[in-house]
Amino acid sequence: MTVLGTLIAAERRRQRRGLALAALAAAVVTSASVLLLGLSGWFITGAALAGIAGPVVASAFNYMLPAVGIRLFAILRTGGRYVERVAGHEAAFRALARLRPALFRAILAAPVATALGLTVGDASMRMVQDVDAIEARFVRLSAPWGAVAGLIAGMALLIPAGIAPAVATLLVLAMAVVATWFLARASETSGRAVQRANARLKQEYATIAAASAELRAYGLGDWAATRIATEGEALLTAQARVTAWGGWFALVQGAAPGIAAMAALSLSVHAPLPLAAMAALGAAMTVEGAGAWLRGFEVRGSLAESEVRLDAVLSATVPVVTPQTMRDPPDIALSSAHFVPGTIVGLSAPSGSGKTTLLERLVGLRVSGDAPIAVGGVDIAEASTAQLRACFAYAPQDAALLSGTVRENLSLASPAATEAELWAALQDACLDERVRGLPAGLESWVGENGAALSGGERRRLGLARAYLRDAPWMLLDEPTAGLDLMTESRVIEALRARLARSGQGALIVSHRPAPLAICHVVQHGVDGPAVAVPLGVAA
Repeated sequence: MTVLGTLIAAERRRQRRGLALAALAAAVVTSASVLLLGLSGWFITGAALAGIAGPVVASAFNYMLPAVGIRLFAILRTGGRYVERVAGHEAAFRALARLRPALFRAILAAPVATALGLTVGDASMRMVQDVDAIEARFVRLSAPWGAVAGLIAGMALLIPAGIAPAVATLLVLAMAVVATWFLARASETSGRAVQRANARLKQEYATIAAASAELRAYGLGDWAATRIATEGEALLTAQARVTAWGGWFALVQGAAPGIAAMAALSLSVHAPLPLAAMAALGAAMTVEGAGAWLRGFEVRGSLAESEVRLDAVLSATVPVVTPQTMRDPPDIALSSAHFVPGTIVGLSAPSGSGKTTLLERLVGLRVSGDAPIAVGGVDIAEASTAQLRACFAYAPQDAALLSGTVRENLSLASPAATEAELWAALQDACLDERVRGLPAGLESWVGENGAALSGGERRRLGLARAYLRDAPWMLLDEPTAGLDLMTESRVIEALRARLARSGQGALIVSHRPAPLAICHVVQHGVDGPAVAVPLGVAA
C-alpha cells in the first residue's frame, strides 16, 4: 500500500462513525426515493382507475394509507439527505484537517532536492486541488451503500409485478455499470491531463506574479500575459476533452433509467395496471439510485493523478541516520580550517565560489557535497537535520518574510521570545526606531514578503530574527548588502557588541570590508586558508 493509501486508510478508521452514519443516511435516501416514486405511481394509477370505475369503487378505495406512506418516504428522503451531507462532509473535513498538515510536514522532511524542487505553484496545487480530490473521494464513500439500498428497495417493488421486470432492471443496471467503467478507462488520460495542465498554469502564474515588479519595469506585461494565456489554453483544451467524455457519461446515466422503465413496463403487461406503473417507476429509480456511485467513475483520471502527485511527496523521505553525539559547544571543521566556538569567521571570495552554498550545507538546506565538513566532531553527512539546525542561527541573503506582522516574522526564530527580547533584537539590527514609528508597532503588517518595507529594512528584519535564535553559531550571508555606510556602521557595531555579550561564534559571508573588520579570521575562498586579522582592520 502507498503512503497516501495508508494515511487514507487510517483516516477512514478514525472517521468510521461519521462515515457509517453517512452510509446509513445514503441508504435511507436512495431506498426512500425508490419507494416514494414507485408507491406514488401505484397510488396515482390506482386512484385514477377507482375514479373511472365510479363513486362506489372510489369511495371504497383506501386513500389514507398510501398517502401516509408517500409523506413518510418524502420526509425520510429529505432528512436522510441532510444527515448524509453533514456527516459525510464532516468526516471528509476532519480527515483533510490531518492530511494537509501531514503533506506539509512531508515536504519539510523530504530530501532537500525534492523539497526545494517544488515551486510555489506546484506545492500549492498539491496542497489545495490535489487534496480537494481526496475530499471528494471521502464524500463519495457513502454512494455504494445508497446504490445497494436502492437496488433492494427496487426489487421489492418489481417482484410483485413479476420476475421478468426485476431481471430486466438488473440487466440494464449491469450494462450501465459496464458502460460507465469502459468510459472511465477511456477518459482517464484526459482527466490526468486536466490536473497536469492546472498545475502548470498555477506554477506559471506564481512564477510571473513573483516577478511582477520587474515585468512592469521592463514593459513585459504582454509577454507575461501571453505565457499565462498559453497555459490557460492548454487547460481549456484538456477540460474540453473531459467535458466531451462527460457528455457520454451523462448519456449513459440519463438513458439507463428510461430504458429500465420501458423494459419493466413492457414486461408487466399481464400484471394489474397499478403494479405495472409501480414496476416501471421503481425500475427507473433503481437505476437512478446508482447514479451517485457511477458518477464517481467519471473523475477516476483526475483522482488517480492527484493521488500519484500526493504520494510522490509523501513517499520522499530522508534516509534515517543514527545521530552521533556532538561536542558541546560545537566547533566547525572545514576541509582547510578549524574554528573553535566563539570565533568570528569572515568568508570573502568571488561570486559563485560556493560561500552561500557552504552556509546552506551547514543548516541542511543542501546535500552534503564532496568537501568534508564537521560540526561538533560529526560529519554533516552523518548528522541529523535537527542536530545541525540546533547549532545555527541563519540569516540568508534573501530572507523570506511572512505576509504577517513584524512580531510574527520575528517569532519564527523564537516563539517564546518576550517583548523585551523582540525589541532588543530590533535594536541590534538598527530597526527599532523604524518599527516604533509604524502605526501598530510590532503588530504592523509587513505586506507580501515584506513589501511594505524597503530592501534594507527587510534584510535587517531577517537579521533581527536570526538574533532571536538561541544557537552557538550565527550564519550571516551578506548582512549589510544594500545598506548605506552609516547604517552599515551602526549594524556592524551592534553585531560586534552582541557577539561579545553572547559568546556566539559567527560565519559572515561578505564582499564589504566593514563586516570583515570585526572577524577574528578571514577565509578567502571556501577551501582557502584562514588568515588571522587584527580586530578593527578590514581584510
